[in-house]
Amino acid sequence: MDKVSAIEIIGTVLFACAVIHTFMVKKFEHLAHKYPSGSVGENVFHFLGEVEAVFGIWGAIFIGFYTIFNGFVGYDHETHEVVCGAVKYLNNQNYTEPAFVFVIMCMAGTRPVIVLAEKIIMKVAKLIPLPQKMAFYISALVLGPLLGSFITEPAAMTVTALILLDYYYSDGMSKKFMYATIGLLFVNISVGGTLTHFAAPPVLMVAGKWDWGIAHMVTYFGFKAAIAITIATVTTAFIFRKELTGEMQVKAKHDNYMEPTWWITLIHLVFLAFVVFTAHHMVVFLASFLFFLGFVAVTKEYQDEVKLKESLLVGFFLAGLVTLGSMQAWWLKMVLTQLGALPMYFGSTGLTAITDNAALTYLGSLVELSDSQKYNLVAGAVTGGGLTVIANAPNPAGFGILKRSFGEEGISPIGLLLGAIPTTIVVIIFMQLLPPKPKDVDVANTANHSTERKEAKTPSVVFNCNVILKEHEGKSHEENSHNKTSHEEKSH
Repeated sequence: MDKVSAIEIIGTVLFACAVIHTFMVKKFEHLAHKYPSGSVGENVFHFLGEVEAVFGIWGAIFIGFYTIFNGFVGYDHETHEVVCGAVKYLNNQNYTEPAFVFVIMCMAGTRPVIVLAEKIIMKVAKLIPLPQKMAFYISALVLGPLLGSFITEPAAMTVTALILLDYYYSDGMSKKFMYATIGLLFVNISVGGTLTHFAAPPVLMVAGKWDWGIAHMVTYFGFKAAIAITIATVTTAFIFRKELTGEMQVKAKHDNYMEPTWWITLIHLVFLAFVVFTAHHMVVFLASFLFFLGFVAVTKEYQDEVKLKESLLVGFFLAGLVTLGSMQAWWLKMVLTQLGALPMYFGSTGLTAITDNAALTYLGSLVELSDSQKYNLVAGAVTGGGLTVIANAPNPAGFGILKRSFGEEGISPIGLLLGAIPTTIVVIIFMQLLPPKPKDVDVANTANHSTERKEAKTPSVVFNCNVILKEHEGKSHEENSHNKTSHEEKSH
């Protein structure tokens, strides 16, 4: 095991503080009410009570500590490149996913996209021989998550959560139903993106390196996920059948509401598809987003207000998770290398609840794993993706959309966990019992008998300016001495 630096330990401590903070947001909301309305105190504690702000706040605190230990920024005197300090650390992180989720959430939450999704879900619901309200519920929570395999999970989460908000969460349903439904939604979205290799963040992190394509995903993950989603959703609907009886209550439209035309909807879909296609190129999809905002302004009569604030908060949450996430490599890699195939599955499911599942699979890709371990790592990561708000990247989007329906106290992390457990158990059954599965390999024997096994190095996370600048100065001094010697030899 490599030596663990002080800043890595601090990063892990602050990560733990952030996780604890997510369970304490209600306390901060209560404190906010003790201050006069509109006061700085009320606003500060209200901000601390926003779950989406938690990891961004602790990520900023971590950067403060990083600056104290390693400096803020240092430049190479010859190339003028940033070579050390907190700025170098931030440059080494990948913030493409937070930016992508922000953009996709804004686009998918627009009126034309939501209206189209409602129409598709309603048409499918009419084919289900059940009361309309129950049929629409089943259709939304099966089709929505499975669409995530093609339009990406954040987009599917946004669309499905907004539909649930309009038709169920604003209809005076019981808290028990609301927690069961949000738990079902989060787990369904997490596993629903496994029909393809590009939609679910934990799959995306490893698909290229492990050569997983659509055929592999459908064979080993996708069809199991589809069956589990359907059974879990139908079961939940029948458990709450008393609340899902009767006809659908069509949501009220405001007086100036105008139905989006077909060509406006088509242009929205083109923008959405282009952003998905360029998901790895932040500059490109951010530029297209600016054009999209212009189009929305031109067609404002057919639009609702773009959800910029909600989407930015979600992006802030994910950016904080990325900032703190790479500091967890030292202990996560150590844990993953010690687990066999089945322990890997349940370990991955459990670890996902306290860390982002994409970060977990990425760290797993840095070590040598058998085919069975690879399957169980990813299967566990998507299985546990609905247990907490931090478990899966799209969760904060759904959380932000639905939280107001739960009253001033918001969504309880314990309530979310309890709501997600039944669906998680259904997914565990199908992921573990349904064939095919890669053949299990005894990891301990593999590690003991394989002399050629190599472990990939985790990229360095410590860029201390005092050390690095001295190294650069030493190299420059050596080069200057060498050049001087060569010049003298030529003179002689």
